[in-house]
Amino acid sequence: MNTTCPTPSDIKLHTQSRLLELIYSDGERYELSCEYLRVYSPSAEVKGHGPEQEVLQIGKINVSINAIEPVGNYALQLVFSDGHNSGIYSWDYLYQLATHKAAWWQDYLQRLNNAGASRDPNIQVVKIGK
Repeated sequence: MNTTCPTPSDIKLHTQSRLLELIYSDGERYELSCEYLRVYSPSAEVKGHGPEQEVLQIGKINVSINAIEPVGNYALQLVFSDGHNSGIYSWDYLYQLATHKAAWWQDYLQRLNNAGASRDPNIQVVKIGK
């Protein structure tokens, strides 16, 4: 574990906007959507059990966080509205998610597009021809 990684001094869940706000003692603030946190869950269900085993998460645009549970002094366990609760978000991983959000989000959107999938569970994408 990276001991130099900052630990949030405050964490706020904004249920209406579905954002998790991380506030650090140096004044840094990050807002991460529940959807972003869900599709980048560190769980084996999402990451797989080895290289190239990641499972693309689709239809998560409406997901929210129902509960946040501390895990020791090093992480959080997030309980999502779709029943997912097996990811342990270390302080280091949360900071990576926050500081790489723009690039990682664009990567996720590109992977969805490449797969012909949607963020919306009520939309089925059909690609015809090339």
